[in-house]
Amino acid sequence: MRVILWGINYAPELTGIAPYNRMLCDHLAAAGHEVEVVTAFPYYPQWEKRPADAARIFRRDVIGGVPVHRCWHYVPKNVRVLTRMLHEASFIVTSFTRLLPLRKPDVYIVISPPLLSGAAARVLSMLKRAPFVFHVQDLQPDAAAGLGMVRPGRFMRLLYWFESVAYAGAARVSGISRGMLDAFRRKNVPEKKIVYFPNPVALDLAARPAPGGFRRKEGYRADDFLVIYSGNLGVKQGAEIAVEAAELVRHPRIRIVICGEGARKLDLAERIENSGAANLRLLPLLAEADYHEMLVDADVCLITQQKGAGGAFFPSKLLSTLAFGKPVLTVADEESELCRAVKEGHFGRNVSPNQAEALATALAEMAEQPEALRAWGEAGRKFVAQFSRDQVLAGFTKMLEDLAAESRSAHR
Repeated sequence: MRVILWGINYAPELTGIAPYNRMLCDHLAAAGHEVEVVTAFPYYPQWEKRPADAARIFRRDVIGGVPVHRCWHYVPKNVRVLTRMLHEASFIVTSFTRLLPLRKPDVYIVISPPLLSGAAARVLSMLKRAPFVFHVQDLQPDAAAGLGMVRPGRFMRLLYWFESVAYAGAARVSGISRGMLDAFRRKNVPEKKIVYFPNPVALDLAARPAPGGFRRKEGYRADDFLVIYSGNLGVKQGAEIAVEAAELVRHPRIRIVICGEGARKLDLAERIENSGAANLRLLPLLAEADYHEMLVDADVCLITQQKGAGGAFFPSKLLSTLAFGKPVLTVADEESELCRAVKEGHFGRNVSPNQAEALATALAEMAEQPEALRAWGEAGRKFVAQFSRDQVLAGFTKMLEDLAAESRSAHR
């Protein structure tokens, strides 16, 4: 089977969608399938290209034996609704021209965001007479509406129209959470098209680092109660609540670490500096080995979402946290997929967005509940087993193989 993955994020980006795109392509290649990737130059989550890439239009890399075609795209310094649309549209234009001369695949895998790639993929699919799977990592129009980033009106209706065009043209529409599948149904996607494809996680912890390394490097004591937030620092995450909670915490052992990159990092850094909170530190995004070292030493992992971020939004950082057996304190709407997962899996606690005092109280209580922390960690390990990398990727690969065979049969 020949497969082309079309998405704006890929290795060597360390966070967000990129690691999952690479994981899928590596799995397909290891299974003997021919895989190519059409993507952008690395820019995420810093929202900045490497200087050497700034003027490049196209480049061909090979990563893990997989050819990777990189295409120029505009990267805004200030990420707003309009500049983000220009960013995504520029990638769609250049990458579409790169896709046209590539040999026809049996199936395209089209990753959203960007939302516009779905409509472009419909055109490409008709030109190449090859089906595409539209894999949705984030329901962009719903999130934009929920966060108040786009007001109801013509523009919002246009976004939903682009979304419907993508769903109508796709041979399959896959999503990363059960809540997202329910959203597809509400948007009138036929049941036969809907595929559950959660972000997978590697559960083999044979190479797990020894404890204590991160604490020694960063100057934390063995009895400090270490609370870690790691990941994207964007609007949707609302990590500012961790700063507010740090100012309210009176527990002497609690130490909070915010580790990441993103569009709101500079604002967050200024807020931390102005807060004067001695129990709070901001670190850059860590390489995988260092991130694992930090996870081993964490007592609790903090995962935050802004109010209205979207009921189907499911942060991928949760899975690696649970794989390491760490209890979780989430900040999310009660009706969100994240909050439902916490209740279903019994691996931590949830507080509502914009409730910094409640977050500070929850942290202080958890710091005095070692038995509960151990129970939550064990429950998380059990819950995350359903996202095992080999199991999830094997199921998705089988779906692709069936779709490719169906397409070949239809075009004979």
